[in-house]
Amino acid sequence: MSETVYAPAPAPAYTAGTGPIVADVSGPAQIHGVHGTTGVTRWKALASGADLRGGWEAVEWASVPPGGVSGEHLHTRTEEVYFVLSGTGEIYLDSTAHPIAPGSLVLTGLGTVHGLRNTGDGDLDWLVIEMRSPHFSAALGADGQAPPPSTPAPVQEEPPVPTARLHDLRAERSVSPSGVFTGPMRSIALRTVDPAATTELSADGCEHLVFVLSGTGWVENGTDTAEIGPGTAVTLPLATRARIGADRGHRLEFFHAEVAVPGREPAR
Repeated sequence: MSETVYAPAPAPAYTAGTGPIVADVSGPAQIHGVHGTTGVTRWKALASGADLRGGWEAVEWASVPPGGVSGEHLHTRTEEVYFVLSGTGEIYLDSTAHPIAPGSLVLTGLGTVHGLRNTGDGDLDWLVIEMRSPHFSAALGADGQAPPPSTPAPVQEEPPVPTARLHDLRAERSVSPSGVFTGPMRSIALRTVDPAATTELSADGCEHLVFVLSGTGWVENGTDTAEIGPGTAVTLPLATRARIGADRGHRLEFFHAEVAVPGREPAR
């Protein structure tokens, strides 16, 4: 078993340093037989590693109907975050089933077999962040592309001990991926913005992903403004800034992941 590589949906236009990438979960594709199983998965790419510098492979939204399955598979090149948005189910980590519900956060390191099953009466929706391992990023090179056939293959490292961890992010509020991930992801958290208040994010030596869970508001980068609400993803590439505000009468809650960009972190 291995990772399935999907052809990503077209990413929003991006010029380095100009501003955030804004996408939402509307209009997902239907994919049959994900990771070798039967049935249909609804899926949409929200950001592509081609537009980012921190070792991201992709940010995705996925959903399976009652009884649906995302087949068990082994990760050898990428480390993966699952964050459950709605529904109930089971996550299989090295063949052991664990119950999951809204707020469940699954960190899957290299060498771990995992899969997912919807055991509830409604759709099971989850957010996916797939990160390249440092070794895989080095093999791709600075441009994120595989080396030409004439280039000697890099020496293969010994696979790490299989590692995975399950958290209740609603209870913990903030989680460090250290000890599971080998890559540059710094933190995963739930954050809120009070009605009519704002918060600012700066991609200075790092990059950010925000996924809105509840409430409505807006994001602006000094020149452009976009409305945001449940199901909106805002990704900040390196050297961009954004201000996020909540509408009056609406408390904004969002999932937030921060990823360091190796070699670009400011001196302390």
